[in-house]
Amino acid sequence: MKKQLLVSVDRGETRVALLEASGNPSAAGAAKPASRSKKSDAADGYRVAELYFERRGARSIVGNIYKGKVDNVLAGLEAAFVDIGLDKNGFLHVDEIVVPGVDVGRRGRGKEGGSKITELIKPGQEIVVQVVKDPLKSKGARLSMELTIAGRYMVYAPMGEGVGVSRRLEDRERERLRRETKGLDLRGGGAIIRTAASGATRQDFERELQYLFKLHEVLLKRVEETPAPGLVFQEADLSVRVVRDIFSEHFERAIVDDPKQHQRLVSFFTRTAPELVDRVELYEEKASLFAAHGVDKVIDGLMTRRVDLPSGGYLIIDYAEALTVIDVNSGSFIGRGKGARLEDTITTTNLEAAEEVVNQLRLRDIGGIIVIDFIDMARARNRDAVLKTLRKTLDEDRTKTFTAEISKLGLVEMTRQNVTEGVREIISRPCPTCNGDGVIKSEETIAIEFERRLRVITKKAPKKHEAFLVQMNPRVSAIFTGSAKRVLHALEEETGRRFHFTGTEGLPLDHFDILMEGSRDEVMERAVPFREGDEVLVQIVEPHMYDVDDAVAKIDGYIISVAGGGRFVGAKRLVRIDHAGRTSATATMLDAPEETTPPAAAPAAAAPSAEDGAEDDGVESTTRRRGRRGGRRRSRATAESGATPASES
Repeated sequence: MKKQLLVSVDRGETRVALLEASGNPSAAGAAKPASRSKKSDAADGYRVAELYFERRGARSIVGNIYKGKVDNVLAGLEAAFVDIGLDKNGFLHVDEIVVPGVDVGRRGRGKEGGSKITELIKPGQEIVVQVVKDPLKSKGARLSMELTIAGRYMVYAPMGEGVGVSRRLEDRERERLRRETKGLDLRGGGAIIRTAASGATRQDFERELQYLFKLHEVLLKRVEETPAPGLVFQEADLSVRVVRDIFSEHFERAIVDDPKQHQRLVSFFTRTAPELVDRVELYEEKASLFAAHGVDKVIDGLMTRRVDLPSGGYLIIDYAEALTVIDVNSGSFIGRGKGARLEDTITTTNLEAAEEVVNQLRLRDIGGIIVIDFIDMARARNRDAVLKTLRKTLDEDRTKTFTAEISKLGLVEMTRQNVTEGVREIISRPCPTCNGDGVIKSEETIAIEFERRLRVITKKAPKKHEAFLVQMNPRVSAIFTGSAKRVLHALEEETGRRFHFTGTEGLPLDHFDILMEGSRDEVMERAVPFREGDEVLVQIVEPHMYDVDDAVAKIDGYIISVAGGGRFVGAKRLVRIDHAGRTSATATMLDAPEETTPPAAAPAAAAPSAEDGAEDDGVESTTRRRGRRGGRRRSRATAESGATPASES
């Protein structure tokens, strides 16, 4: 598998993208002195496999070591909460407690007895802990007292035992590394040989051990000097951490767009792996590094639920608190050839889905419990083929996973280690309207609730209050005023009161407020935005429902039927109000060319449609007084700004 690494550094964040392609790394790529290359063309066949984001002020704390103070010990949970100086206390389970010379009971390891957690640590005690899992959602950081210091080839555990070798390496290489590390002086500690150590020699391990020993000495000194709670050791930043953990001879190059970060990586490899220095390039093109390699498009796609498959099928990814559900659908794929069978079509879709599911898990860094709903397959061999493809693709995933068998319902249950927030969580936040639920109440539901509220309000209001001016979103008030105002008339007949509506599209759908209560004339004077004779500059938005020569303008839900406006849809035109009601009005064009201006229209010729509330609503239109309420200047400004006159007076 060929790989490339892209590192993009901005003022506010650092982004790292891992690209993969089938094949073996080219020798030319390794030998080319590209540390100062001015051009880095995007290689064909590469796809974005993993993304990592780190923002200033919100760095991952995994790997950080703190001197903490035990805040509380809970025997029932076999855990303690430790104050490490963050907003939330860290969680320390009894399995993660290390006390030299003391046998600690391990949950789920077949052992019983051992010391209880209340005997191991006490409230107020100062302990040194390391973060193994970032704070996620409402949970604090997960802690461990088994400290580790990571290098490029090995992870040194001062309180560990023995030497372990990564299982991701081939058996032959694992045996060779065991021989190379046999007899290493670990100063009473332990070590884990990393996947990146493939091909390393004993001299490489001895040189790195000296560096890790020095870090441990510095750590011990800081522990003595730092008061609890406090940070005593901080992990490297994102770019160095990713390069240290995964960059190897399988990578053709690492491309960095920041000179300072480029120099840091070169210095790092000069000290740890000189043979890889030439594979680190500085990107100096004007175009964005991520845009040039197509990474920005991939990032934009992380927010979507749907992921299309090559054959025409697609995945739907739904996130929940307890698990993530991935549904597989055949979509437009109906098989290949005239002899295509249903089972073959389903199997092809599932095989593609198995690969794409793993791609999305890595790309979105989805962790926790994952349930995949494959399309049901009748044959056992097809189910085995899909599961085999899923597990084979998971071999490229560095994160620990466990996959169960396909159930009778066609479901695959799996777990994936969840250590840090994924890219999707970092670049997004819950919707303020739906609070992350993905759905909100419909306008009809809200209107029904408001109708109930209005009934209660009118029962409590004094009898002298004959009318009410109600503020709500126009899309909600349209439920009352649409369909010939049947809902509004029924409510008014039941309550014996008159209701007027005002509001703008900027209001939340569930906004409800009574702006005015009083006599019918008082409320009408404030509520009806226009009077007969007003001249208004309006935006004509759509043709009239029943007469193609006419058109409709809307101002915050108030409908104006414009006679002769059918040819000016989408344009702004000056009109004169001929008749104004509570929810709608009729008007005549004023500034249209003479040949297109219709004759002076009677109100009936341009009456609103039944949907707009055309019938007489009981509001008399009298000759306008150009004093308090208006005139041409006021109406023009109102129409352009989109504010309702009711809110002005």
